[in-house]
Parts: sequence; structure tokens; C-alpha cells
Amino acid sequence: MAKKTVEALIDCGKATPAPPLGPTLAQYKVNIGKIIQDLNEKTKEYDGMKVPVKIIIDDETKEYKFEIGTPPVSSLIRKELGLKIIGEEKKKSAEAPAEAPPAEQVKEETKAEGKKPVAAEGATEETTTAAEPVTVKKERVIVGDLTIDQCIKIMKMKRDTLLAKNTRKALKEIVGSVVSMPLTVEGKNPKEVLKDIDEGKYDNKLE
Repeated sequence: MAKKTVEALIDCGKATPAPPLGPTLAQYKVNIGKIIQDLNEKTKEYDGMKVPVKIIIDDETKEYKFEIGTPPVSSLIRKELGLKIIGEEKKKSAEAPAEAPPAEQVKEETKAEGKKPVAAEGATEETTTAAEPVTVKKERVIVGDLTIDQCIKIMKMKRDTLLAKNTRKALKEIVGSVVSMPLTVEGKNPKEVLKDIDEGKYDNKLE
């Protein structure tokens, strides 16, 4: 039996008979409306994203089946949290430096404290002390928190493409993907949640 394959990148749950999909399917004299309806039903859980699909058509019987790709884990996570962009880290806005006090005020304060006056900006001093370098630690800014149920939902969406042999390891693959993102899982560092999974804390949810 001869089989034909139509490949396309579609908006999940919103495919239409418009070009290029409709005219291509028309060549094979199939029920385009039914194919579009079934395709939208199968991809509606990825609403708002695009996925690659293959429509495999039996040229004699006109029966068809789908091979539907899935978005990457990071895209599914963004969808769950309603985030458009997830960076590895978000820089914390630096506070504007405070305005330097007048030179006269500096002299009065240091005189009262018995310290050597600090030269005002622009002043010339024969002996000045270079400022010590300041090390600024970059803070990890958390932009969202995933529940374990959301992680399990994503795991089920990606199950066919994951290498894990059981659901516990599959869940670890999803949570492991969160480690490099500015996110927490159940309000905790993802690495802690990986330990919880190993200890069987979420086995009841995986049954």
C-alpha cells in the first residue's frame, strides 16, 4: 500500500484548511475537514505553541494517522507559568548611588570623629588612598515556581521522547531541566526536589 506523508508546522489546536496544509491535503482526495478537526483535538494541550506534525495517508484507503512532535521542556514550562522568556539569570536592578555630601560636611564629620579628612572629588591631595575593589555577588533571581503536579503534567506530554525507563526517572528528567532556570519547584531548589523524588515522596502522584 502506497503511503504519502504531509509535513507541516502548525499552531496547536488552531490548524486550518488554509495554505499550505489544505491545498497539500487536497491532492490526496481526503476529508480535509476531518483531518484538521482530529489534528486540532490532538494538539490542543499545546495551545499557544507550534509543533511539527506528520500526516501519514494511505493512498488507497485514505486512512491517516499523525506523528506529532512536542515542544521542548523549556517551552512547556514557560506555558505552565505564563512566562514569555526565561533567562539563565535576571540581573537585579542596581540602586542609584547616593549623592556625595559636600566637602565641608565631610571635613566637619571627620574632624568630629578624629579621622583624617577625605579629599572631595576634584580636589588635589599629595597623599590619597586608592579605593579598595568591591566584589559584587550576582544574585539568582527566581521568576516562578512550578508545582510537582505541573512537572508531572509536562512529563506526561514528553513521555514518548524521554529516555527514562520509569515514571520516577522521567519526572527527574523534567525537574532536572529546571535546575538551570531561575525557577523553584514546590518552593524549593530543584536539586532538593530531585532528592525528594529519589526518596519516593511523590510516588503516590505517579501511580
